[in-house]
Amino acid sequence: MPSGRTHDLITIGLAIPAAAGSFSVTRNFTAAMVFAAAFIFGGLMFGPDLDTRSKQYSRWGPFRVLWYPYRRFFKHRSRFSHGLILGTAIRVIYFLGVFSLLVIAGSWIYAAAVGGKVISIAEFTAFWRSLGETVRNTVGDRLLLTVFLGCWLGAASHTFTDLAGTYIKTGSRTKLF
Repeated sequence: MPSGRTHDLITIGLAIPAAAGSFSVTRNFTAAMVFAAAFIFGGLMFGPDLDTRSKQYSRWGPFRVLWYPYRRFFKHRSRFSHGLILGTAIRVIYFLGVFSLLVIAGSWIYAAAVGGKVISIAEFTAFWRSLGETVRNTVGDRLLLTVFLGCWLGAASHTFTDLAGTYIKTGSRTKLF
C-alpha cells in the first residue's frame, strides 16, 4: 500500500493536469480552478482513508469527530469506502447530512443563547437560494457537478494508487468497483 505521503504527492502532481483537462472541456477558467480545488480537497481531505486513523482523518483536526460514525460503520477498503462508484458518493451524502444536522443544531443553540428566534425554513431556503444564484452567476450552472467530479477524481486517484500497489505486490486485482 502506498503511504499517505505518496498519495498526497500523486494528488498534488495530478491537480494541474486535472485543471487543464477541466478547462479544455469547460473553457471556463473559474470552473477549472473550482474543479482543481475540489480535486485537491477530494484527494487530501475527502479520500477513502477516512475510515481509518489516517493522514486524511487527522487533517480534519477537531472536526475529525464528524467522521467517527463513518469509521465505525464502513470496513476499510470495502466497496463502500474505497469503491470508485460508491465511495465518494457515500462520503458526500454522509458529509452533507452531518453538515446539515450541525447547521440546524447550531441555529437552535444560537437562538437559545442570544434569546433570538430560530430561523424559519423559508428564511433558510431564501438564504441558500440567494447564495446559489450568486455562485451560479460567478462559476456557472454546473457548480455542484464540477465540485462532485473534482472530489470524485481526487479520491479516485487514491483508489487507483491502492489498486496499482496491490497489483504490484500480489499480482491480483481487488474488487473495489
